[in-house]
Amino acid sequence: MAGSDEKVRIDRWLWATRLFKTRTLAMNACRSGHVRIGDERVKPSRSVQVGDVVHVEKETSTHIVRVKALLEKRVGAKLVPDCLDDLTPVELLARKSETLAQAVLKRERGTGRPTKKERREIDTLLEGEAYLKR
Repeated sequence: MAGSDEKVRIDRWLWATRLFKTRTLAMNACRSGHVRIGDERVKPSRSVQVGDVVHVEKETSTHIVRVKALLEKRVGAKLVPDCLDDLTPVELLARKSETLAQAVLKRERGTGRPTKKERREIDTLLEGEAYLKR
């Protein structure tokens, strides 16, 4: 973890906290205007500070996170909650699961029954929806 007086680029921080799989994807999202700090769209070189609220728009979802720690290098998945607070509303999470469910449940006519793998994915999605409705 970087010190409190150090600066970390937003694209590097997004990659280090596992919001993007690669740093290139994080950089392209910033350049496309899909990453905002507060209300302003940011460039990949923009420095991030502890306490900033970052809005990240991906293909199927939107994430809103608050920076808790600055990172230069990628951390393990178990350490990510120590570095950010997830502020994403439940409604946005529900919309993401609906989008994923539609992609899995839609089948082209004549493709036959779902495979065992596809059936597991359907079951997992339906269990997740039941969890969100509680």
